[in-house]
Amino acid sequence: MHRLRSNGFTLLELLVVIVIIGLLAGYVAPRYFSQVGKSEVQVARAQIDSLEKALDQYRLDKRRYPTAEEGLTAIQPYLKKTLPNDPWGHPYVYRASGTSGGDFEVISLGRDGKSGGSGEDADITNR
Repeated sequence: MHRLRSNGFTLLELLVVIVIIGLLAGYVAPRYFSQVGKSEVQVARAQIDSLEKALDQYRLDKRRYPTAEEGLTAIQPYLKKTLPNDPWGHPYVYRASGTSGGDFEVISLGRDGKSGGSGEDADITNR
């Protein structure tokens, strides 16, 4: 007599596959998320560069950089889109030196939104 065999998987086979998938996810996920963090830093640097160019355009038109009181909203007409927040959702910080040369600094406070820090929490600036 022939025994009929069902076309399914045994519980043991399913458990082995689940364990293998879990091990792969545990290995791949940390590497993937570290790359996401690095890309956010690169986006912040690119946005700061774009803001810096808009500030230079503002200076060509007005013969000065915006004051600290005017802030980055003064350069809105020089941007193709609205004034962006940094990749972590925080507004960029604008500091004008107030000297006649009109030196300025554009800062992203990083992932934590606080001054200082290291890694993804580190400040990113145009200087």
